[in-house]
Amino acid sequence: MDTSIEERLKALEAAIAELKQQNAHPEPNWIEQITGSFKDDPIFDEVLAYGREFRYADRPHL
Repeated sequence: MDTSIEERLKALEAAIAELKQQNAHPEPNWIEQITGSFKDDPIFDEVLAYGREFRYADRPHL
């Protein structure tokens, strides 16, 4: 290795500082952004019913 320990440590510290900066302003969680956006929407309730019907279609009827 041609780089000294001091140079490698300085690069590592710079990388850590950059990661901390990125983490200080996290991206908004997309799930939290859409949660509740379909509340009381009859079409969404219909979509859920179709999905439920599809999931249970192959199950044996007891």
